[in-house]
Amino acid sequence: MDAAATGPYPLHRRKTLHLVRHAQGIHNVAREKNNDPLKSYDFFDAQVTPLGWQQVSNLRRHVQACGLSKKIDLVITSPLLRAMQTAVGVFSGEGCTDGIGAPPLMVDNAGNSDHPAIPSLNCPPFIAIELCRERLGVNPCDKRQSISEYRPLFPAIDFSLIENEDDVLWMPDVREKDEEIADRGMKFLSWLWTREEKEIAIVTHSAFLLHTLEAFGNDCHLLITNEPCKQFANCELRSVVIVDKGCLKDPTIQGKFLMDLIFQVMLPRTSTKEGLWRTLTIQCTEWSN
Repeated sequence: MDAAATGPYPLHRRKTLHLVRHAQGIHNVAREKNNDPLKSYDFFDAQVTPLGWQQVSNLRRHVQACGLSKKIDLVITSPLLRAMQTAVGVFSGEGCTDGIGAPPLMVDNAGNSDHPAIPSLNCPPFIAIELCRERLGVNPCDKRQSISEYRPLFPAIDFSLIENEDDVLWMPDVREKDEEIADRGMKFLSWLWTREEKEIAIVTHSAFLLHTLEAFGNDCHLLITNEPCKQFANCELRSVVIVDKGCLKDPTIQGKFLMDLIFQVMLPRTSTKEGLWRTLTIQCTEWSN
């Protein structure tokens, strides 16, 4: 992927994103029967199932075996329990060193998971971001706990970029619309572009991934649009390269050359008030259990 997607572009104008949907949650099992259980508070901030932890282990083995774990500069996670459990399980360090008292990424049995503690040694930094959480409203499975409840469970995750202690974004009677999710996704990628890290893992949710990627592919050929916008399976990984094509002297020619593999996306420039846009390109590879 690197040679095809990033060769023409300078390093400071591109980022590699490793997109992961969370592992199977208890609400996913219930939804296989019907949607009504999702409105029950029995699924509040749904945790990962035993099968979901197996999916996490499988994906962890993959990222270790292919060398991806050594390349990642930053892990970004949605601040919902199932996403954080997936993130720390997949992208944690390779092991523990005796005598070093680093706080764990996750404590023992976090979220009634019956899972042992996960160490934070030899791993990239982890941060939680509200912008990449699941569709907001109505379903309690998509409502988060307070930050003061999360911090003892995930001591090594940085929650400092979350402004509100309690979940003020989730409304019991208003469900976020598709276009609102897409707009939130655009804001997330605009913020992401301000980060200095170049290789970033993002652990998030199906609706967020679907509508964010769909928003990027509107101007492309149907075959190119459909490929990255397929529904993500639980614990599926897709890696993409985004490139700021404003760095190209002739972006029209380059775009035509790459369109068989890469579809264009648009991001608003955050540094101006005029609403100018920069064109990005994105190429996909994927892996799932």
